[in-house]
Amino acid sequence: MNAPHLELPPLADLPWQQRLLRRVMRGSLSVLFRQVIRPPLPIRWQRAWLGVLTRSGMVPKGVAIETVALNGVPCERLSANPTAQHALLYVHGGAFCIGSPRTHRSITATLAKRSGAVVYAVDYRLTPEHAYPAGLDDVVNAYRGLLAAGFAPERIALAGDSAGGNLILACVLRLLASGEPVPAALIPLSPLTDASRSQLHTPPAGDPLLNHAWVAQASTLYCTEAQLRDPLVSPVYASVEQLKAFPPVLIQVGEDEILRNDSLRMHAALENAGVPVVLERYPGYWHVFQAQVGLLQAADVAMARMVAFLQRHWHDA
Repeated sequence: MNAPHLELPPLADLPWQQRLLRRVMRGSLSVLFRQVIRPPLPIRWQRAWLGVLTRSGMVPKGVAIETVALNGVPCERLSANPTAQHALLYVHGGAFCIGSPRTHRSITATLAKRSGAVVYAVDYRLTPEHAYPAGLDDVVNAYRGLLAAGFAPERIALAGDSAGGNLILACVLRLLASGEPVPAALIPLSPLTDASRSQLHTPPAGDPLLNHAWVAQASTLYCTEAQLRDPLVSPVYASVEQLKAFPPVLIQVGEDEILRNDSLRMHAALENAGVPVVLERYPGYWHVFQAQVGLLQAADVAMARMVAFLQRHWHDA
């Protein structure tokens, strides 16, 4: 049942078609995303433009998509297996202010298709209309909704990208603090783990997707200055005591992104707390490159590794 553990060859050894596609995508993202989705473009226009950019995402056939609610929280339910026994709660990114389950279907539908699990993509409340802790409250309540629906914790995993990666880490911190059962596994993709932005990375090749102004806007709209190093806002500042009961974690990050160090530091913090944690670094790739699954070989490899990780920990539970 387990997916194969695929290895990604060095950039220079990729087929020429993949090298060309990576170069084209990198340039396109720089022009169409990095140069547009940023202040001073109003948030409502950023949301609309992201919707346009993600319409062409690769969504596999045979995945049923419907709108549901988990414990009062709106979600997209994606399933390719009517007898699914496992659930994946997915939390989209977008700097806490843009994005939706629809914009991230290339990831969520592929996970549903390849893992055999039912995927619930949380449509959490966004800033600036709803600042911290509204989005976190929604993720925690959606998880509680899965428990109420009959999914045992050992059959649930949480995944999320960027701001969504932040929210799933904060969700587990909240659950542990309240003595509630935690899921079997976590998969943060390029998570924002330090809202204070104290150690941003400067990729030698540049970041084709993120810009500093947009990341700063995310922090400013999401929380107050006094909350920037609260572990529920910036999980990298959680103590060993807070982290030691975390479930197994798989972190994936691109080397060419300004948030790279957020993943490296979170990995170190979890490892220091004795948590089973795996960090996968993808040289030459950018923030949440997994969204290009079905096109980029690196995204296909990353997806296969995610599915193998989920199935391994669901099987061991």
